[in-house]
Amino acid sequence: MIYEMTVQVRVTDFEEGKRWYETLLNRVPDFVPHEGFAEWELVPGCWLQLAEGEPSKGSGPIRLGVNYIEAEQERMMKELNVEAFEIRSRAEVPVRWASFQDPWGNQIGFFEYKDEEEKQGKIKEVLGKRD
Repeated sequence: MIYEMTVQVRVTDFEEGKRWYETLLNRVPDFVPHEGFAEWELVPGCWLQLAEGEPSKGSGPIRLGVNYIEAEQERMMKELNVEAFEIRSRAEVPVRWASFQDPWGNQIGFFEYKDEEEKQGKIKEVLGKRD
C-alpha cells in the first residue's frame, strides 16, 4: 500500500533556491532537517523536497493544482521573473495546464480544473472532507 509520496528537485545554489521555492509556494518550508535540504507538505502526504545538488535533466514537470492558473502565471512572471508561458487546453482533458522552468532548469507547472464543481470535489477529497 502506498500512503505518501515525495518528489525532489535539486538546485545548485540552495539558499537562492529556497527563497525561489518559498515564493513559488507562498510559504516557508515545513521541515528543514539539515543544511542543503528543505521540505514542504503540499497536500496531506505529498512532499516537495528541495536539495542542494545538480538538477536532473529531462525530468518533470511537477505540476501543482491551482485555483486560477492565469493569476499564478502573472504572479510567477512578476515575482520570480519567469518568462511568459503558454496555458494549454484540450477538449477531452478536464484541466488546463502550463509548464515553465525554475532558474536551475527543473520543470514546474500548474493545472486548473475546467469544471468548478469537479475542482471543489477534488479539494474536499484531498483535505479529507466528505459531504
